[in-house]
Amino acid sequence: MRSELLNEKIKGLPENPGVYIMRNSVGEIIYIGKAVVLRNRVRQYFNNSPKLPKVQAMVDNIADFEYIITLSEKDALTLEANLVKKHKPKYNILLKDDKHSPYIRIDTSLEFPALEVTRKLRKDGAKYFGPYFNGINVKDVVNIVKTAYGMRTCRAGMKQSRNSRECLDYFIGLCKAPCTKRVSAEEYRETVDRVIAFLSGKDDTAEKLIEQRMERAAQSEDFERAITYRNQLGVLKKLNERTVANLGNITDIDAFGYTTDGAGAVVSVCIVRGGKMMGVRNFYVTDAGLGYSDTVTGFMGQYYRKDMFVPREICLPEAVDSAEALCGSLSSLCGKKVDITYPKIGAKKSLITCAERNAADFLVKSSAEQKRKEDMTAGACERLAGILGIPSARRMECYDISNISGVDKVSSQVVFIGGAPSRADYRKYRIKTVEGANDFASMEETLRRRFSRAKAGDEKFSDLPDLIVIDGGKGQLSSAHEAMLSLGYEIPMVGLAKREEEIFKVGESEPILLSKSDNALKLLQRIRDEAHRFAITYHRTLRKSRYVSMLEKIPLVGPVKAKILLAAFADFNDIKEADEAALAAIDGIDKAAARSVYEFFRGDGLGR
Repeated sequence: MRSELLNEKIKGLPENPGVYIMRNSVGEIIYIGKAVVLRNRVRQYFNNSPKLPKVQAMVDNIADFEYIITLSEKDALTLEANLVKKHKPKYNILLKDDKHSPYIRIDTSLEFPALEVTRKLRKDGAKYFGPYFNGINVKDVVNIVKTAYGMRTCRAGMKQSRNSRECLDYFIGLCKAPCTKRVSAEEYRETVDRVIAFLSGKDDTAEKLIEQRMERAAQSEDFERAITYRNQLGVLKKLNERTVANLGNITDIDAFGYTTDGAGAVVSVCIVRGGKMMGVRNFYVTDAGLGYSDTVTGFMGQYYRKDMFVPREICLPEAVDSAEALCGSLSSLCGKKVDITYPKIGAKKSLITCAERNAADFLVKSSAEQKRKEDMTAGACERLAGILGIPSARRMECYDISNISGVDKVSSQVVFIGGAPSRADYRKYRIKTVEGANDFASMEETLRRRFSRAKAGDEKFSDLPDLIVIDGGKGQLSSAHEAMLSLGYEIPMVGLAKREEEIFKVGESEPILLSKSDNALKLLQRIRDEAHRFAITYHRTLRKSRYVSMLEKIPLVGPVKAKILLAAFADFNDIKEADEAALAAIDGIDKAAARSVYEFFRGDGLGR
């Protein structure tokens, strides 16, 4: 039964565009949606009409809601996308903000452009080719270009000089060495034009050139190199297969497909760039919107980003609400006019059909895997909260300390939301007030600093956890808990002791022991191990920086040689103990620098 307060709020909904925010009984945001008319949309959730299982599951958990009125439907779309990215509600589409698909970049404004690999598209006048995915590795494409055309891949800040020395790529025929004037600017520009034509699908000489190289390598019994060329021909075949003969004048387009089984849905995107079919990307989503239109518009709000190429035309299988506002939002995002169309015949309809077939296939294959992931993440959070007797474990924070003999002391704070890492919320601390290797005191300082920032209103620390996990047993837990209480916070906190994986609760002497196969324990182990990894990584970074600084004090050793030395030896002490011959044998360390390092550590320097 809904509360009287909730019923009154439903009656008082305005008829404006805006965003609505659903909360559960413990105040967690579980869903964020946008509406052209708030009154109509929100009331749909609470009427008695049949709903999809995923929608009904969300509605059953609504204890309260709030809304934000916006000036326009477009503003509502933008606000919805930003709030979803910030709060990551359980029932919204949550696309991982991971690395984008790679592109090849050529800056034609340079006299001698290089072939670069990037995951970010910028409005810098350079030419971009891609994205590359679905079985095609961008590095393989780069290697084909080097093999067939000899275009350079070194740093863009190159200056021609006859005093420079060619790199290995020149001697094995993979670069024309413009850096040492082995090729003129005019000749190199012809090479760049041919590479651009090849990447655009308008030059087929690469296959012939690589076939010739393969035959020569086989004749000279250089079979390893011949196999490399054969593999490159295989990649070329995949690249050529992406060209769709009946695309006509279609160059850049995204065609969407959608299918659902009621519990979840799949949105697939068929991507065409430069007249080539680049592949299809499939996304399993569990959005609790009221059907196809909500899911697709919500998906686009997460899928398209500022540093991502947005085509001028997006094709959808059916009309969506807020299409005009969505076009406006995407146009503002990419700085050009974007149209949404609903083709029913022709090549564009064929692309939508391709996306729909991929979506249907992916839904069948991924449903079981998604159920397993759900059990390991959000399901594990719910189980852990039940075991500990706390309202929620959706947002968890874990802390760990890392140091060697009290030197370079650091701590880490990692955050899991819904059972998955939220890396944007990770924090690292350099311990400032603790002398020696005192993990208890270091943990106290870490928590004081974390909660002091929250108390001061720092937005980066404003989201408080439902559960804090401490790496350690009763002692570490007690110390951390006192530090938190001293700042006026009382958040559920547990310690996880490594030896027997015992779970300690504040104020209880006996630990909780769970089966090693229990997803709740596995979740605690994952966040503990991630906190340890993050702390260790930061500690090693500081230690390496300190060692570089120490080595730079040695005459004839600058930042470059210091890094070469650290890369050549497994441990800093190995550098101190190495003899002069071993030091001089390192590529990049000349005899004078080797002697200086050797004498420094055996004189009045760092080794004494």
